[in-house]
Amino acid sequence: MENIDAARLQMAFTLIFHIVFACIGMVMPFFMVVSHKKWLNTRNPIYLTLTKSWQKGVAIFFVTGAVSGTALSFELGLLWPEFMKHAGPIIGMPFSLEGAAFFVEAVALGFYLYGWKKIPETFHWFTGIIVGISGVMSGILVVSANGWMNAPSGFDYINGEFLNIDPVKALFNPAWFTQALHMTLAAFTATGFAVAGIHAYQVYKKRNIELHKKAFKIAITFAAIAAILQPLSGDLSAKDIAERQPVKLAAMEAHYETKKGAPLYIGGIVDNETQEVKYKLEIPNALSFLAFGDFNAEVKGLNDFPKDEQPNVAMVHYAFQTMVGLGSLLMIAGMLFFVAKYKKKSWFNMPKFWLLFALLAPLGFVALEAGWIVTEVGRQPWIIHNIMKTKDAVTPMPGIIFSLYTYIAVYTILTIAVTWLMARQIKFLNSVKTNEA
Repeated sequence: MENIDAARLQMAFTLIFHIVFACIGMVMPFFMVVSHKKWLNTRNPIYLTLTKSWQKGVAIFFVTGAVSGTALSFELGLLWPEFMKHAGPIIGMPFSLEGAAFFVEAVALGFYLYGWKKIPETFHWFTGIIVGISGVMSGILVVSANGWMNAPSGFDYINGEFLNIDPVKALFNPAWFTQALHMTLAAFTATGFAVAGIHAYQVYKKRNIELHKKAFKIAITFAAIAAILQPLSGDLSAKDIAERQPVKLAAMEAHYETKKGAPLYIGGIVDNETQEVKYKLEIPNALSFLAFGDFNAEVKGLNDFPKDEQPNVAMVHYAFQTMVGLGSLLMIAGMLFFVAKYKKKSWFNMPKFWLLFALLAPLGFVALEAGWIVTEVGRQPWIIHNIMKTKDAVTPMPGIIFSLYTYIAVYTILTIAVTWLMARQIKFLNSVKTNEA
């Protein structure tokens, strides 16, 4: 395996794992504080049991997210030294601020975990809110750094040199807002449906029904709202990509020829040799409208760009279709929940309702991973868009394949440990009687 292939595979593998831990760590504190607030308001022991169970989940994912995130920070220097040499002084600010947010989150989590009956109840609850807010801020700051890779700013690039560096402008690069908004909503959608699905399955199996129903409603409310808002965020992202990264948009839709009134493709199989998408559903003029707000706007095709500056078209297209398809499905499911909550309460007594949400549990994370593939693979061959290619940033040192094996082993162990710990928590919840304090 070539050094660059091993490096890219290692980065992809670790990001695919870390993004799950990170998103759950961002979102679960909000489930925890809502349950805690309900306990404070009602003194219903079910909410206390649920809160203490979720706080253990928050602690578990905080630790695993810290471990996997630290490993990723080492990877940047290990695998991409040329990138860090130039990018470090420019995007050091979001990483430094992320470290500060992480520190605040750790302190607040310490207060929350060990503050039961030791500090005032309202302040104790408020520390949980700080955990959630600082976790979201950490995610936004990291995404800002990634946004800079897609929309470089805050410097002048003159004769191969990065001059007149402005870290604040780099932090608030043209892509940071749309990417951060889309990623945050995706985190709430994926985590919310995953947590709700786990509890829905327990209800379906008739295990501690009252507790799991309450847990389900808290998690799915966050997830449904995020899933319904996500298309609006996606529209902003698509328009931003159309303007700044037209080759990525062309790959997402597998459009090879520049065309006015470009159609939108749904599904289909990409044939790169014949430059067509077979078995697709085509909506006339829709891509032009979605990208530029004009049904007759011109959309650039892949053939307008050099071959060596095009990403893997099939991978980007399939990932994009997966993201949009699953996102649409989860949006509909979110709407169904609100219909059940306000109009069709009888649905909550139907086993098929709970089975549906149990089956949906992993789909949010599948969509999230697909979206991340669109973002990262769609930028290739650039590590800094239109400035530095990935092949020019990789380490010249041999033996990266052994680093890949090591990281696979570490992340596999982390995954097994987290799965075992969370299974214990679910088993514990099923064993607790609902009238216990």
